[in-house]
Amino acid sequence: MSMQAALNAQKRDGSGKGVARKLRASGHVPAVLYGGTGNSVPLILNTREAERLFRSVSVENTIIELSVEGGETVQTLVREIQTHPYRNEVVHVDFLRLQKGVSVEMNIPLRFEGTPRGVKNDGGVLDQVLHDIHVRCIPSAIPDEAVLDVSALEIGGTLHVSDITFPEGVEILTDGTLTVCAVHAPRIVKTDEDEDEDETPVVRLGEAVEGEDS
Repeated sequence: MSMQAALNAQKRDGSGKGVARKLRASGHVPAVLYGGTGNSVPLILNTREAERLFRSVSVENTIIELSVEGGETVQTLVREIQTHPYRNEVVHVDFLRLQKGVSVEMNIPLRFEGTPRGVKNDGGVLDQVLHDIHVRCIPSAIPDEAVLDVSALEIGGTLHVSDITFPEGVEILTDGTLTVCAVHAPRIVKTDEDEDEDETPVVRLGEAVEGEDS
């Protein structure tokens, strides 16, 4: 079951760049709640509260209980967070209203368990290719993470999306043939001694070595 978090919101009047600019100047960020049977609902979030929450959870698969001032409390998923192009600031948030029994799609973070044999015994390097898995399921079945045991991997070993298992009811949408991780042989680092050996002059037959009588 996915983690849950809470966030307060207010309904917003007006739209456009001018309104959004004033909101941000006052310490707020515009947002929109989509989904369900009704129309989209424009909202206002406290910027500090929102940024603090988004830094503390896995945004893509955490159910956020959105309490709208003077209205209902709804369960949502964050669908998009827009940030300033060169400042680390949230400028707009899209929420998706969750409906009981209705499947949604999301990315689930991937976590490795164990240390590969090829790393532990042979000095290999674990290369992680994918960091999350795209799945579909009903809200009550949203998993916290995808866990993959990598302890049996030797040098040259790989694991694919098809090696990941989820509880019943969670459908993996990512291509099962894609590589999730691989263990590579350790890189050979060239030492100064190796370079000195490479610089040793080669004497061909019939050529005199400097210092010897010809």
